[in-house]
Amino acid sequence: MKYTGFFFIASVLLMASCGSKTSENTTAAKPQSAPVVSVITAHAEDVDLTNTFTSNIEPFATNNIVSQTSGRIVSINAEVGDRVKTGQLLAKMDDVNLAKTRMQYVNDSTELGRLTELHKIGAVAQADYDLAKLSLEITKKTYNNLLENTYLRSPINGVVTARNYDKGDMYAMTQPIFVVEQITPVKMLINISESLFTQVNKGMEFDIAVDAYPDEVFKGKVNLIYPTISSTTHTFPVEVICQNTDQKLRPGMFARVTATFGTNHSVVVPDISVVKQQGSGEHFIYVLNADNTVTYTKVELGRRMGNRYEILSGLKEGDKIVTEGQVRLKNGVAVTVKN
Repeated sequence: MKYTGFFFIASVLLMASCGSKTSENTTAAKPQSAPVVSVITAHAEDVDLTNTFTSNIEPFATNNIVSQTSGRIVSINAEVGDRVKTGQLLAKMDDVNLAKTRMQYVNDSTELGRLTELHKIGAVAQADYDLAKLSLEITKKTYNNLLENTYLRSPINGVVTARNYDKGDMYAMTQPIFVVEQITPVKMLINISESLFTQVNKGMEFDIAVDAYPDEVFKGKVNLIYPTISSTTHTFPVEVICQNTDQKLRPGMFARVTATFGTNHSVVVPDISVVKQQGSGEHFIYVLNADNTVTYTKVELGRRMGNRYEILSGLKEGDKIVTEGQVRLKNGVAVTVKN
């Protein structure tokens, strides 16, 4: 009886073990379902060929207001931030030398008048007469020069951006008394690739964006094209000006300057369809084949336009591309397309 019970238990265990292995083998042999993906058809459209360049906004002109001679500053007539006009008096220097030269100018003028009358009747030598004329011309130029350097005026319409002296200071020509900058218009210097050299023309329009006014686009035009190309960077400088009539743009602002150089008829795809290969700068898209397999296709990206990419190479219009479900995919795998 004992042996009979033993054989019965052993038989039960053996049958259970065989059943478990059969179940495991059945599970292992069960085929995995094909990955489910979403697919769209790639289409082509006209894409603007735009380039964006960075620059800093600069004043159209900068003038350092200085005197050619040292001396005491008698008056200061402007302050930082003041808008000034051409010819407006900004500062006055001590005028002692000016007064002396004015007196000399009057004397030389009187002397020349006297000699002129004598010269008419031949009572004075030609050499003396010519010397008196030359002396008056030199005194006049000296007087006008001192006049300009005593009464310091703005040579441009602009804004005072620096004042380095106060009334009563001794001016020693170490730095300008004022700095005046013309900000109507302003300018930007950008470096453009030599491949675009023939496409840039004077008067060409550019869009200008600055961080201070994120919702505004300012208009600029090419004012100057430099004739040489850098052998190091293979770029050439271009000066863009903006009229800036409202004076919102100020020197020192960081600017992004954008221009359009024609259009391309290119394939455009959603950004979610693009797969970046880790550890490289290469990009791929899964393309659906007629037999419902996918091909891992390398593409060259162009412009990014919101949530879309321009494709420069690797795709053609009409290709069916995967936009969802790429995680489970690899090259050549069969897929199920989601309706």
